[in-house]
Amino acid sequence: MERANESSLMSFILLGFSDNPHLESALFVLVLFFYILTLVGNFAIIIISYVDPLLHTPMYFFLSNLSLLDLCFTTSLAPQTLVNLRGPEKTITYGGCVVQLYISLALGSTECILLAVMALDRYIAVCKPLHYVAIMNPQLCQQLASLSWLSGLSNSLIHATFTLQLPLCGNHRLNHFICEVPALLKLACVDTTVNELVLFVVSILFLLIPPALILISYGFISQAVLRIKSAEARHKAFSTCSSHLTVVIIFYGTIIYMYLQPGNSYAQDQGKFISLFYTMVTPTLNPIIYTLRNKDMKVALKTLLSKKLCSL
Repeated sequence: MERANESSLMSFILLGFSDNPHLESALFVLVLFFYILTLVGNFAIIIISYVDPLLHTPMYFFLSNLSLLDLCFTTSLAPQTLVNLRGPEKTITYGGCVVQLYISLALGSTECILLAVMALDRYIAVCKPLHYVAIMNPQLCQQLASLSWLSGLSNSLIHATFTLQLPLCGNHRLNHFICEVPALLKLACVDTTVNELVLFVVSILFLLIPPALILISYGFISQAVLRIKSAEARHKAFSTCSSHLTVVIIFYGTIIYMYLQPGNSYAQDQGKFISLFYTMVTPTLNPIIYTLRNKDMKVALKTLLSKKLCSL
């Protein structure tokens, strides 16, 4: 009870990039720029996918879920990061840190599963095209999306709660710019072997198994695409699949490095920039990759813009 009261009154000092004030000014501009792009790009995908009847397909249903995830994920982190980068005050309340940890961990874990679900959708679309509509029916799509969200929520409730039970013994200088599990473990004044083991197991479940399944599915997809006789159909299949594969490589590559990096100080400092990339930049890249490499999305965007211009 005494420890709970102490935690409720404590604030964390987010050291972040405070040792380099000039870098903070540049990062403030970059974070603000990418945050605005994330809002615009992902809102655009959600609106276009909803408005255009031709995009009412499983692929764009999952893409809309991904955009909503990216919007919420970045919004849970960017405002606090901007405040800390802008002014001398580098603190976050204990309650704010807890909320940020639960939300960001839930959304990040959800995206790990959702990207695997999107790979399954592409596998069925390419390898079983005649049965695609029957298999990927709206009910199954909703169930798969719900499974992704519930998996992320469950991981957050268990993992974040387990981490927050650790006594800090007055340690409140967090060597990061956000509240994240690896950084919080370093503040604990007790043995964190069990927590690190849990983190390792979670990393396998959410960061290694899904990308492994994705790579296997794309192995089958590549074989199926190469058997397609039509050059146009083959190019379209490669285009839609390569967009998803690019997002997978960027997302999993950066987050795997962050959660499986060594514990020395150099890796930790480097990890801040990796975290900055997958929390602020990656959500911006997703809509850019999908719109630039997707003909249907580009056509729908042009149609929507032309209608808006004509109505003015």
